Amino acid sequence: MVPSPPPTFCGRVVHHLKSDDDFRTATDAFMILFAVVGSVSAATSSYLLGLVAIAIVMPIAYLIGRKRPNKAILLPGAFLGCAVAVNLAYTVSHEGETWEHLTRYFVFLFLFHFTEFVFTALTNRRSLRPDSFLLNHSVGYWLAAGISWVEFGIEAYFFPGIKSYPVLWIGTIGCIIGEICRKLAMIHAGLGFTHRLAMKKRVDHRLVKDGIYAYMRHPGYFGWFVWAVSTQIILCNPICFVVYAYVTWHFFASRIYDEERDLIAFFGDAYVEYQREVWIGVPFVSGYQRP
Repeated sequence: MVPSPPPTFCGRVVHHLKSDDDFRTATDAFMILFAVVGSVSAATSSYLLGLVAIAIVMPIAYLIGRKRPNKAILLPGAFLGCAVAVNLAYTVSHEGETWEHLTRYFVFLFLFHFTEFVFTALTNRRSLRPDSFLLNHSVGYWLAAGISWVEFGIEAYFFPGIKSYPVLWIGTIGCIIGEICRKLAMIHAGLGFTHRLAMKKRVDHRLVKDGIYAYMRHPGYFGWFVWAVSTQIILCNPICFVVYAYVTWHFFASRIYDEERDLIAFFGDAYVEYQREVWIGVPFVSGYQRP
């Protein structure tokens, strides 16, 4: 049983590092594999040798963790550490090259999945589980990601001129903004932030209107929307940019509608008043309006 963490965010980090075995396992696996694979990749300036290093260290991580009760947390943490390291090393050592777009994209993609687990542990420990990494998000999610990689590869080979370095930086800034907004949403919502919709009101469920929630009602969705679209700006993928913008907007429009219907059922007039006062977050989404 993990003791209750202190109220401050920094205090929670220290607390979980000391007493939370799942959190410590994930962060240790990530950092150790990041250091090992990153060292090899940086020393050789070779993406291929970095992949070879991953092929060597991941089986070792499996052998070390196979008898641990939380191996389902250790292995994703180790993999994400490897993936961030090899792509970050290439991004730094091959700045300005066409394929840097793809490796920088991968840095943001894999950091997103690792930080989802970390911030879930820090802000809503009771909902933490191996799938908090969101690596098993959905078939559609990874299919969309794979299609974006294919588009990038085809365009980088036949039309490398459209892979613009200034546009890469626009996407980079967008990803950072999206991540900050989403993680602030997790911090300020605390126990109210979950990866699944709450189907009924809990005793400790409160309407959060402070912090980033004073400026938008759904900062977590806003952050993910901005992040998702910005990944395609990093890749300079014109087709997937349009597709991602439409699909993610449609997904969040539907999810926000369902969520606000439940929130009005939970909080009544208080949420209706909050709707009137605060922007929804995702552009051109109206949400649920009480009849």
